[in-house]
Amino acid sequence: MSEAKRVLSRLRRNRRAMVCLGILALEVLAVLLLPPLLGLEPTLTDREAGFWAPPSPEHWLGTDDVGRDLFARLICGGRVSLLVGFAAAALSVGVGVPLGLAAGYHRGAWEFWIMRCADVFQSFPTLVLVLCLVALTGASVGNLILVIGLLGWPPIARLVYGNTLAVREKEYILAVRALGGGPWTILTRNVLPNAVAPVWAALAQRVGRAILSESSLSFLGAGIRPPQASWGNLMQYASSLTVLTARPWVWVPPGLLIVLTVVCLQVVGDGLRDALDPKFIPRK
Repeated sequence: MSEAKRVLSRLRRNRRAMVCLGILALEVLAVLLLPPLLGLEPTLTDREAGFWAPPSPEHWLGTDDVGRDLFARLICGGRVSLLVGFAAAALSVGVGVPLGLAAGYHRGAWEFWIMRCADVFQSFPTLVLVLCLVALTGASVGNLILVIGLLGWPPIARLVYGNTLAVREKEYILAVRALGGGPWTILTRNVLPNAVAPVWAALAQRVGRAILSESSLSFLGAGIRPPQASWGNLMQYASSLTVLTARPWVWVPPGLLIVLTVVCLQVVGDGLRDALDPKFIPRK
């Protein structure tokens, strides 16, 4: 049995991780398929329903302050929040993995400058730094992905760096080096497959943190802005005491989806970590 099949087999035995993975898959399918199937228009104003209409058969979650369907905005906003989460996490991994490999394998100046850059990035309060950068670059989906993704590489780089330090002195690496293997060959064929495994577990949790960052920025008015919808700017309605107390159907659904998505990502990440650990014994 190959290593990938062994990991998948161990992951399938983790019922909580599989349930959460199924929930995430349903969320992705819903935000992709429901808008075209149901003809959802998140920016269309229904003047007949009026402003702040309560839930009804025509508008399952009512309408907002300008008469837009809140269910349509919830589903279409999920596209934006999930896109930012997954794309930013992928960017963090794409930057952090090569830098961690270079620092751990080459050591010397590579190690010093890359790790000191990671220290500098991690020394600033992340939310404050993201707010400043978004204010400079503009609050668009692409800019949010770039800012959140580029600020999320230090933990990934440190994880790969530590694993690379452990792998580079293994006997099989020394044997490949003695046989004339070049640094690129050793890094890509021998070090990378063994050093990057824990990153898959960290990736799921990184997606959750990116979704929380986008939601926090949008709630503060510095992220995705209307008329474009996201779960974060739907939560912004809760900043009004009237909406918070009298119209819970406006802010409770996006809040529950944010919590559910982040919790599911955490559980899937824990499941991947356990599946990748050959010493872990699953509970019966």
